[in-house]
Amino acid sequence: MTNQACMRCYISGKVQGVWYRASAQREAKKLDITGWARNLDDGRVEVFACGKVDDLRLFYTWLKEGPDFAVVEECTYEELIWQEYQGFDTL
Repeated sequence: MTNQACMRCYISGKVQGVWYRASAQREAKKLDITGWARNLDDGRVEVFACGKVDDLRLFYTWLKEGPDFAVVEECTYEELIWQEYQGFDTL
């Protein structure tokens, strides 16, 4: 059993224009998580993240809350197989 995985999350609510992606990037770097976050045309944010399973759980908990000015209404989670990715980008 591997201790590393990836996840894809879709976050909806007031999550664009409130520093959600930049804050997610900062949180990911603290947890040594790689991947990216991007705004979607429908107002959601999509996050792809890879790292240690325990760190991904902590990151997911953070994603459900977001930064101070965000209002997260829903945060979905899909576990994916491990992929090597460098850094954490905001797209």
